[in-house]
Amino acid sequence: MTTEPMTEPLTDPFGRRIAYLRLSVTDRCDLRCGYCLPKGFKGFEEPEHWLDFAEITRVVGVFTRLGVRHVRLTGGEPLVRRDLPRLAARLAALPGLDDLSLSSNCTRMEALAEPLYQAGVRRLNASLDSLRPEVFAQVTGGRLDQVLRGLAAARRAGFKPIRINTVVMAGVNDGEVEQLLEFCAQHGFTLRLIETMPMGSTGQAAQNQYVDLRRIKERLERRYPLIPDLLPGGGPARYYRLGASDTRVGFITPLSQHFCATCNRVRLTVDGTLHLCLGQENSYPLRALLRAGVTDEDLAAHLREAITRKPERHEFNERPAQVVRFMAQTGG
Repeated sequence: MTTEPMTEPLTDPFGRRIAYLRLSVTDRCDLRCGYCLPKGFKGFEEPEHWLDFAEITRVVGVFTRLGVRHVRLTGGEPLVRRDLPRLAARLAALPGLDDLSLSSNCTRMEALAEPLYQAGVRRLNASLDSLRPEVFAQVTGGRLDQVLRGLAAARRAGFKPIRINTVVMAGVNDGEVEQLLEFCAQHGFTLRLIETMPMGSTGQAAQNQYVDLRRIKERLERRYPLIPDLLPGGGPARYYRLGASDTRVGFITPLSQHFCATCNRVRLTVDGTLHLCLGQENSYPLRALLRAGVTDEDLAAHLREAITRKPERHEFNERPAQVVRFMAQTGG
């Protein structure tokens, strides 16, 4: 594969420059968060359909030649993919890639933090919906202590920033926001609050627990001065610093205040399907092209064609039932 940049970076029909790829390395997960995967779900992609490390590296390499600068490893739970540090090292070595990050539930991070950091992963978004063991188990089916040990290992390894992703759910954890914020302040993490999204039957059912994060922000403003701030990365959160402190809180609001006008990202699933919008069905298959021997130049042309299919915005509010795939199948 050649490494020279290709002229004309990826730009969608609405003038948005595509600079961020969310790369799902598996649709499998070792937890069962109620808003993401149904209990007992068995419909995972067959391993022979997974892109292998050479195929993934090739696609990402063409993306970087087209101007993509940020890649985030996602799933499912990416740490269940065997030899993930080896893939991370291959991606980190690609010319033009400025930022390799990871989203994880951190159940396996205690053993993998150091190898992943040495491979070139620097930033971490960690899912943590509660600091109460019983609530954490209710939401995820997992053990809180395992995740906390993983977070501690990531901090020791040098990951920075570490951002805690919390899906806020009415009657479940909406009363814990202040405690989660204090936990993040104590450990040097950033808290990111997320609204539930109607992805698949689980996400649609979770709308019964939807919390408009504008209400949470108003609640926090009564306790802390919230100063608008910016943090590196290509994500959609709106960040605020708590007064003169170094603690920050971010709000990801796909329903109450969508951020589609500045969307600069696409998602590649483990089976080689490129999804152009989290909340639409627009997609473009790449696996068959790769296995048929497509050249880099033709692959770039296919990526450009795919980007022409990126819609202007999602329709979570207008058509909440239209996306039938689960979040884990898309890559968060």
